[in-house]
Amino acid sequence: MTPAPDSLARLAAPFDAFARQDCSTEPLYAALALALAARPPLLGLLQAAPPTQRRPTLLLAALHDRLLALAEAGAPLPPLAAYYPSLGGVRPPDSSLGVALEAFVAEHGGALRETIATQRTQTNEIGRSAVLWPALAEISRRHGGRPLALFDFGCSAGLNLSVDGFQVAYSGAATLAVGPGAPAAPRVACRLVGGVPPWTPWTIAHRQGVDLAPIDLDDTGALRWLRACLWPSEHERATRFEQAVALARAARHPVVRSDDGISVLARWLSHLPAGVTPVMFNSWVLAYFTGDELARHTERVLALVQDHGLVWLSAEDETRLAATSGLAAAPGLSAHEPGTPTYWSLSEPGRDGPAHSLLARSHPHGVWLEWLAG
Repeated sequence: MTPAPDSLARLAAPFDAFARQDCSTEPLYAALALALAARPPLLGLLQAAPPTQRRPTLLLAALHDRLLALAEAGAPLPPLAAYYPSLGGVRPPDSSLGVALEAFVAEHGGALRETIATQRTQTNEIGRSAVLWPALAEISRRHGGRPLALFDFGCSAGLNLSVDGFQVAYSGAATLAVGPGAPAAPRVACRLVGGVPPWTPWTIAHRQGVDLAPIDLDDTGALRWLRACLWPSEHERATRFEQAVALARAARHPVVRSDDGISVLARWLSHLPAGVTPVMFNSWVLAYFTGDELARHTERVLALVQDHGLVWLSAEDETRLAATSGLAAAPGLSAHEPGTPTYWSLSEPGRDGPAHSLLARSHPHGVWLEWLAG
């Protein structure tokens, strides 16, 4: 069935907003998003995805994945590949980009639709470890320095379960590095905006990940999809991704496939030893829930917070921040920090019910961090 023109027009608006708000570090994706917004028939590809997945990042990752697959197979690369630095392309976006895009979709539309129908954006970006480090430090400080038990909800390949194996270099309000200094350790650079976060020492004693479709670290096609979810101009991001995969392969932290991650979390909590602080972490996962799903999820997690001592560390957008905690986004983000920020909130057991606090605001990939907690 051909999608109605009005439904395709509605899909175009997020692409226009994505290009103007979220692509300051990726000129190719800004240009592609605008080209797609101007060509509603191409957006029909997204109709193959579930409604909550019909986002610019999914279509852009599908395009990237198909190009990477052609390169891996040794097939001739189409003109569109000349724009992708991840494929050795050096051509900047120009007036011919839209023509190359249309030709690519015309030839590979079937493969693109299959990818869009069966995949989901699940980068679980390790750049967020730049905020995860001080967030875990703050949790440790608030909970007596006890060892932490980390549960990553929507963990993809479970890369962030190895957060204590990453090195994070901070600049700006303070200049310091945390994490191991080994050359093979993934290195994340982060610019501090405003105050300096806490650096209380912390340790992780137990780890668990859960995902609807976890990435198998030994599946080359699945790992290619994760590479495709990275932005093609960000070479350093690609390098640290490969290093994080190597670290995760060596660690083999447990990751569970489940359609009901909260049931997995509840069982995990029941088997933890005394003397640890359990922390559930999610980052850019809740945006894929419907309103009813998010309300039910929030209710179940907050029950575990209050009844079982769980600490909920949530890194999501402004809408999900309000829906899960009732907190408002902090005002005052400076104009030179473009994009849709990630808000990091804590929900902890309280005397009369779960207590919520806003820790930080950051770039979605951890490029900058504004610490907000007192």
